[in-house]
Amino acid sequence: MHRIAVLAIPPVISFDVGIPEIVFPAVRVDGRPAYEVVMCTADPGAVPGYTGRSYLIDAGLEAVAAADTVIVTGAGSRDDCDPRVLLALRAAAAAGTRIASICTGAFALAQAGLLDHRPATTYWLYSQEMRERFPTVDLQPDVLFVDDGQVLTSAGLAAGLDLCVHIVRRDHGAAVANTVARLAVVAPIRPGGQAQFIETPLPPETGAALAATRAWALARLDEPIGLRELAAHAHTSTRTLTRRFRAETGSSPLQWLLHQRVDRARELLEVTDLPIDEVARRSGLGTAESLRLHLTRRHGLPPSAYRKAFSRR
Repeated sequence: MHRIAVLAIPPVISFDVGIPEIVFPAVRVDGRPAYEVVMCTADPGAVPGYTGRSYLIDAGLEAVAAADTVIVTGAGSRDDCDPRVLLALRAAAAAGTRIASICTGAFALAQAGLLDHRPATTYWLYSQEMRERFPTVDLQPDVLFVDDGQVLTSAGLAAGLDLCVHIVRRDHGAAVANTVARLAVVAPIRPGGQAQFIETPLPPETGAALAATRAWALARLDEPIGLRELAAHAHTSTRTLTRRFRAETGSSPLQWLLHQRVDRARELLEVTDLPIDEVARRSGLGTAESLRLHLTRRHGLPPSAYRKAFSRR
């Protein structure tokens, strides 16, 4: 199994350290667990929590050296990190281990020098602090998470869920990731570039919300749906639709549609033998060339290579 070490830097935030234990143990590939998750810290034993509660963590930093992926969490990351932690992170990075952070865990990565001249994010509330303390980091404060290959960073709290589901998607494809997201009752698709927070208040849960329109569109991705059709279903103008769509999702209607269609195409490539042209048609991308363009742009693989890598038939 793929070994994940969740490195907790005290004081521990229970939600952050709990996210990997929610997502990764739920992953099954061919009926077998895909990940082994180990909690670790510099000084094993009773680890203080952010709210005063203690957490028992048995494993030490040897778990970092043995891991395939390291996920750094903990409010203490903003402080001067334990030199042993920084050394372990640098050694893991040098060995090619994938390293990720949730929330303020990015501060530990920055102190270890792993974010120098890399794009990264952290909880928006601490973005200015990150920018001032680590000017060599290419900070992207308004996104949910950043995937820069070997190093991944996420914003605060629920964005950690998005990052973990993204890691599953990257490792095992969209179909497996969507299954895990459903089990965790989280949105299967929240692109990393989506805004961390939206200042416009969400509309009340009445007929004015666009959730029904999004569900209607998801059931018709293979049809020629555009702004006019979405606006007609929502009984509003295209301008109002666009404004409200951004307020509710952080993206434009057409960006959202494209992302859903690419993800539908990925699932079809993974779980069916349909020809590429038919996958493009059923996902609403139109042609094989369009599918190839968007899939390669978003995920770095053309359809045939993606199917070969992630087929679950």
